[in-house]
Amino acid sequence: MPLTPVARTGRRIALAGAAALTATLALAAPAAAHAEVEADTPQALAQNVTLGFVSEAESDTAGFTQLRIVLPEGIAPGDVTLGEAPEGWKLKATGDGYSVAGPALKAGVDAEHTIKVRQLPDAKEIVFKTVETYSDGKVSRWIELPSGGAEPEQPAPVLKLKAAAAGAKPVGASPSRSESATPTPSATEPESADGGSDTTAEAAQTDDNSSTGVIISVVLAAVALLVAGAWWLVKRRGTPSSQG
Repeated sequence: MPLTPVARTGRRIALAGAAALTATLALAAPAAAHAEVEADTPQALAQNVTLGFVSEAESDTAGFTQLRIVLPEGIAPGDVTLGEAPEGWKLKATGDGYSVAGPALKAGVDAEHTIKVRQLPDAKEIVFKTVETYSDGKVSRWIELPSGGAEPEQPAPVLKLKAAAAGAKPVGASPSRSESATPTPSATEPESADGGSDTTAEAAQTDDNSSTGVIISVVLAAVALLVAGAWWLVKRRGTPSSQG
């Protein structure tokens, strides 16, 4: 039975709508992967909080080998201990957070790990910028924050916190990195670029200090010579010449 003009028009609209929905889903698929964070006690100034991180796999051909987390203000690297992680993965403190790394996961497998934090800061929300590295060298950066009301393409994981409990106070200062125990790097724990840059910075600072010391010594020696020469010249002019 032939379709009426109204039925044909309705069918075209339905097909066009289905095609548009399929195209939209296809375009959105690559951006569906993201990084997330959650807490067992999402409350400001809460202590001994377990945070769970999930990095969703984007690649069909390579697996995760490392996650690099930048800690928010109020949480020091020494405040963090590793809980659960993929087999063989180790935690290593960095200058502004930590990395957790190990043998490559299978392609398409999400990377999940947990950490325990000494205390959460007194804030409404905290951000954990995350950099993911795959076995083929690809790097995915989930570090963007909303700007001007627009949603970022690769948003950083954000944890919203409830108001601090009545009477809650910040605990004492965290131990410095030199005082806290730092896991020894293993063969499966790749050296992060930050670790190398820290060492380079320290070496450069040492060289700068040495160079500065040499320059100061030379300047002081030159000043001493000038003062001695001026004193000698004044003394000579002030001494009457001998008469024959």
